[in-house]
Amino acid sequence: MSNRRKIVVVLKGYPRLSETFIAQELLGLERAGMELVLVALRRPTDGKRHPVHDEIRAPVHYLPEYLHEEPSRVGRALLSWLPHGSFWKTLRIFAADLRRDPTRNRIRRFGQALVLAREWPEDGEWLHAHFAHTPASVTRYTSLLRGLPWTCSAHAKDIWTSQDWDLAAKLSSARWMVTCTRTGYDHLKSLANGGSNIHLSYHGLDLARFGHFEGTRPARDGSLGTDPVVVLSVGRAVEKKGYDVLLRAFALLPADLHWRFEHIGGGEQLSRLKALAESLGIAQRVSWKGALAQEDVLEHYRRSDIFALACRIAADGDRDGLPNVLVEAASQKLVCVSTNVSGVPELLTHDENGLVVASEDPQALARALERAIREPSLRKRLGDAAERRVRDHFDHNSSIVQLKSLFEREWQADTA
Repeated sequence: MSNRRKIVVVLKGYPRLSETFIAQELLGLERAGMELVLVALRRPTDGKRHPVHDEIRAPVHYLPEYLHEEPSRVGRALLSWLPHGSFWKTLRIFAADLRRDPTRNRIRRFGQALVLAREWPEDGEWLHAHFAHTPASVTRYTSLLRGLPWTCSAHAKDIWTSQDWDLAAKLSSARWMVTCTRTGYDHLKSLANGGSNIHLSYHGLDLARFGHFEGTRPARDGSLGTDPVVVLSVGRAVEKKGYDVLLRAFALLPADLHWRFEHIGGGEQLSRLKALAESLGIAQRVSWKGALAQEDVLEHYRRSDIFALACRIAADGDRDGLPNVLVEAASQKLVCVSTNVSGVPELLTHDENGLVVASEDPQALARALERAIREPSLRKRLGDAAERRVRDHFDHNSSIVQLKSLFEREWQADTA
């Protein structure tokens, strides 16, 4: 058997602007000689695409997003699998899961797995899920139905909002699982009783797309109303990004300090955040740019003075891993002000290559912002150090080499 196999990659949605790191990884694996087929649980909802999506050659197959929308497709899949022994084995496992998680979402994942198993891509020999929650559920059930091995890339929300029993079951059946932060790695390791099938893999940055910033940023210090310091943030307007905390921190800055805040991204909380900016009296200093393509985001990194992201742990446990936007901003020598949540301290060390404060603390965040606004020399020192860290430790090619090695090691073991 050949050491090269066609990998069926299961994704929640594709393509998505907020998941550039996944597209970057897919392209990297293709360039490393891997043959991929993409299977998405949702069709795209973003109005724009990143250039990287157009470079990926793998075909995309969409499963029914909701089972009731395509009943004949689901019904044909069910009837086709009823005669197979693997169906009844998988049904018992699904029923046990459903007793612990009696939700429509769980039923949907089983139905999607039946459709994928029936509409199986020609010559597919391996399953890989991106995200350990719903995509991994579909992948696990499909693996059981077809008797094929599977692996998984876990990230952030999928780890911290999943039940431990569900993650443990997936860890016990997957050949291996990678994750992109030390905190996520340690948590998964604890659920797997220290199992050796869990690996830490920073997905990093495609540094060919984020080349060295050769320009010189102005030495703005917030003293001129005609030349304010520009603070940028990129991220969806959702709870875990902490934009309400960031706006409250801006409102605490001295009245004579001149700054402007620019936000890039969509998100369900945008209208509420705009209303908050109005109530805090800072709306005239805030620009809401909406979702932008990657090349436009890069241009904003290069013309801004500070990058800010007030990461927090949301009420449901959701949190960022290591936000890719922090790595992107740092690659452009842009000083980053952020919080000590999850994987952020794995990139940024306070006063060495960034400013890191406790989450949920607008006063501490305001003090860090004020310091960065007033001291252009500090911004340059920290920004230069941040770029060195990214280029030394967060090149995505290292992750691609690691993933390729993990796949090939399993394939070689199967043929031994």
